[in-house]
Amino acid sequence: MYSSRTTSATTVKSGVGVIIIDDTGRVLLERRRDNGMWGLIGGGVDPGESVAEAARREALEESGLTVEITGLVGVYSEAGQGRIVTYPDNGDSRHLVDIVLTAKIVSGRLRASDESFELAFFPASGLPGDLVLPARVPLEDYFAGRTAQVR
Repeated sequence: MYSSRTTSATTVKSGVGVIIIDDTGRVLLERRRDNGMWGLIGGGVDPGESVAEAARREALEESGLTVEITGLVGVYSEAGQGRIVTYPDNGDSRHLVDIVLTAKIVSGRLRASDESFELAFFPASGLPGDLVLPARVPLEDYFAGRTAQVR
């Protein structure tokens, strides 16, 4: 989807990240096709769509799971956390403001979308080393019990 860059962006875009939690407390991550690295399920918020609606839509589209939103981890906008991105397909540069929510699985069958190589659940002690920077801080906040962070 994108690659990190620390230069100024031409536009600001809101997005959602969803920390989907299974019954044992592990979180669902996806290995993305665009960069081969692990990250959160998520994407943009469409015009006229609430953040919760976007989170549920992205979870269903990217994982095949219907989820219930359970909480707010935080709002993340710090450029140094990989929030200035350039999209390889069109070269657009954007500053992403990510709203990261937690969710529990309601129904569905886990399946990877065209955007990812694979999906897998990870415990706090076993997160992959090749985790994209924008996912790292929200996951650290989540596993430390920090909520409603604004960064």
